[in-house]
Amino acid sequence: MPPFKVLLPVLFIVFGGIGYYFYSQKKEVPQEKNIHALVKKGKFKVKVTATGELKAKRSEKIRGPQGMRNAQIHQTNITDMIPEGTLVKAGDYVATLDKTDLDNKMKDAMTEIEKMETQLEQAKIDTTIELRGIRDELINLKFAKQEKLLYVEQSKYEAKSVIQQAEIDLQRTERDYNQLLAKFRLSQTKAEAKISEINASLRQQQLKMKILTDLAKEFIIKAPKDGMLIYARGWEGKIGPGSRVSAWNPIVAELPDLSDMVSKTFVNEVDISKVQKGQDVRITVDAFPDNEYTGQVIKVANIGEQLRNYDSKVFEVVVQVNEIDSILRPAMTTGNEIVTNIYDDVLFIPIEALFNDSVSFVYKKNNGNLVKQEVIIGASNEDELIVEHGLEEGNEILLAEPSDTEKLTFVPLDKAIKDEILRKQEEDRKARQALMEEKKKKVKDEKISDDNSGGGFIIFN
Repeated sequence: MPPFKVLLPVLFIVFGGIGYYFYSQKKEVPQEKNIHALVKKGKFKVKVTATGELKAKRSEKIRGPQGMRNAQIHQTNITDMIPEGTLVKAGDYVATLDKTDLDNKMKDAMTEIEKMETQLEQAKIDTTIELRGIRDELINLKFAKQEKLLYVEQSKYEAKSVIQQAEIDLQRTERDYNQLLAKFRLSQTKAEAKISEINASLRQQQLKMKILTDLAKEFIIKAPKDGMLIYARGWEGKIGPGSRVSAWNPIVAELPDLSDMVSKTFVNEVDISKVQKGQDVRITVDAFPDNEYTGQVIKVANIGEQLRNYDSKVFEVVVQVNEIDSILRPAMTTGNEIVTNIYDDVLFIPIEALFNDSVSFVYKKNNGNLVKQEVIIGASNEDELIVEHGLEEGNEILLAEPSDTEKLTFVPLDKAIKDEILRKQEEDRKARQALMEEKKKKVKDEKISDDNSGGGFIIFN
């Protein structure tokens, strides 16, 4: 038999054994490593962690035309806009709005003005012709009346019937003259009223044209003061080139006060009860991970809201940034660690080590034996919880339930001790809340510029 065929089974067995050994070692090490933990002692921090977004507490709004509603222009589009983050001075160009609707309305107004001017001119010509004709008739009747009067004077020596006929002709002529004179006056009044009506309509169209002309100048938007331009936010997102601007909310951009910044975040309804005004906050900025800032909660919404893409209600929380840093800009994403409580020199364990079965207990190693030790727990954070009684620093506890749990001895706590500890917990809770109320009073209620964003960030605990 060739030597290679003899060695092949041997090599297979050797390498198979080595592979099994390393596989079993890798499989068992993490299991052995993660099955237990030690009770720790020290400072314990309770916090709510949430992402947020930087914004200026105060900002100057850059608005589009204020007269769009009066001109019956409900919305328009931004055709051009300078880049976000541009430093501008008062009077500098910011944006241009689409004037298509405005130009059409100006053309319509100009057409109406030309129409009114033509009507006015025609009315004046018609009035002149009509009144001139009546005036000529009045002159002719005046001459006729003089002739009739002369005939009456000449016929005074004639027969009585001739005299009466002459007087009747004179009266008829005088009546025709007076009627025509009244018609002249009425026609004159009518013409004046018609011309006044056309003039009023003309003035109305001219005023409309002036409003539209003045409004057209506002479609070129300029900065009201010096600052860094930030695009405004609407329900459809950031407002920029191509965005729609509404007549009811014509904000196109902002000039934020970068010396006073806040982080706006949203906390879900499960954790909002832990958050209060005056609480300290540790703030990080995603763009500069090595930098850290301090802050304080200055506003907690009383009413929740339903944000898009989220199932649960969330509450707006505003955090004041204490430091001033030139690198901070609105819309930067922040991490906010809201510290709700700090406990000094307490025992704490991983949350996974706690079990419940009518009472709270842990699986503790006691002189080589495993027991079910009853414990009294206190506050917790996302990873660990405080143990008020039942354990000591350095005790070894399990992080997973053992297979023979029903055979283990249960070690209960004395009821008197439990009652005493619960009483002290309540006293501590009231004392901490009293201190928190004092901190709340020091937080001033301040108005924060609205951004109409309609969105936000939710906690990721």
